[in-house]
Amino acid sequence: MNEAGDLPATLAALPRKIAGIDNIEILVIDDGSTDNTAQVAQMWGVQHIVRHRTNRGLAAAFQSGIDAALRAGADIIVNTDADGQYAGEDIETIVRPILDGRADIVIGDRGVADNAHFGPVKRRLQRLGSAIVQRLANVHVSDAVSGFRAISREAAHRLNITTEFSYTTDMLIQAGRKRLAIVSVPVRTHATLRPSRLFRSIPRFIVNTGITMARAYTTYNPLRAFVGLGLAIGFFGLLPVLRFLWFWGNGDGDGHVQSLVIGGVLLVLGALVIVFGILADLMATNRKLIETSLTRLRDIEARLDAAEAPVAEGAGDRSGHRKVA
Repeated sequence: MNEAGDLPATLAALPRKIAGIDNIEILVIDDGSTDNTAQVAQMWGVQHIVRHRTNRGLAAAFQSGIDAALRAGADIIVNTDADGQYAGEDIETIVRPILDGRADIVIGDRGVADNAHFGPVKRRLQRLGSAIVQRLANVHVSDAVSGFRAISREAAHRLNITTEFSYTTDMLIQAGRKRLAIVSVPVRTHATLRPSRLFRSIPRFIVNTGITMARAYTTYNPLRAFVGLGLAIGFFGLLPVLRFLWFWGNGDGDGHVQSLVIGGVLLVLGALVIVFGILADLMATNRKLIETSLTRLRDIEARLDAAEAPVAEGAGDRSGHRKVA
């Protein structure tokens, strides 16, 4: 949003040729900008521009970009920021694992621990957040909130961003639970001259990111999340019940009925949470079926688009042809 001033330098740094890639096209998402971001993109010869009438947020902009890139026939989708934080020359570095068949998703690791452009608080928060995401997603990613990433066409078909805040952690938890191959590669960064527009304060960022992580994990692991919570509540409910039984066994149970009541309520609550987990797991099974149908629908749409697109004389089929957007 409102990146008309930084966009030319960012576009100029993007590579025009990469070994193993036949065609590189650029796509710009204008998320409700009030300046002339879209016009600048057109002046610089950007092939695809997606415009939102109002600002819909980072996650929605990312999903719009993924959908547009898939419709354009991209085999590899690279996401970078318009503020020039990431070195455009490193795009070849992050697409290489996909070209070599080693990864479905590649994350650009900014070297958070020693990055001179990050303050000490940001470094600690980034490392803590990445450690939590690694645990939740069961993947090894050292910079979980990096926006510099490459995604294969097959992986993009299987990803469905549902959060309204930031796609970074939601996408990784999804990908990890869907057993997609994720690789991190070191990339260079530049200092940005403006503060982040994703959040207004660090506490707000922490809260929103925490909610995104919890929601994504619960969505893809409902049984484990709810059963674990239910067992924890049941354990705390068992303690006052045991306390009551202890006093009752010693002939002093009448004065400790409140322990029995509190413990009984917690045990019932724990059992209900476990039941909710079972129901949520059944719903998650339906979600997987819906996602499978959506993936197949995207494949069908891609084939129809390819069939309708004019084919250059002598082009043949797309075997071995790689297109990056």
